[in-house]
Amino acid sequence: MMKRYMAVAAALALPMTALAETPNVTPGEWEFVSVTSVSGDMDIPDQTETERQCITQEELDSAEFGLIEEEQGCELLSQEMNADGLSYSMACSADGGQATIDGEMSFMGEQIDGTVTILTESPMGALTMDTTIEGERVGDCG
Repeated sequence: MMKRYMAVAAALALPMTALAETPNVTPGEWEFVSVTSVSGDMDIPDQTETERQCITQEELDSAEFGLIEEEQGCELLSQEMNADGLSYSMACSADGGQATIDGEMSFMGEQIDGTVTILTESPMGALTMDTTIEGERVGDCG
């Protein structure tokens, strides 16, 4: 179950929800680096993931563009999104455990910065996962 929540935290560059205005994100090839640290009843080393993604102007203009992927067993509780950023809260339950997810992203043209905090309660105990996300435009889509 913990890996599922970590996957939710790391998968912040996938489409899900509609926008009221076009985000301040420059189209092109993007590299996202996420670092997740876990504190709680288990000793888990920090995990770093790097992902590349092509973001097109059509995706930015589309009502389908978003930065949250709603997983099965999760409910999006709140979301505020504008050209300069995104904040959201989500609640998830699976395998006898529950989690709350709170995230914020800032859109700065050729850079995206964000944080995600996941608080979990499971049969294995309580865990807090803090993820920082740094996205940078690295060039044109190829």
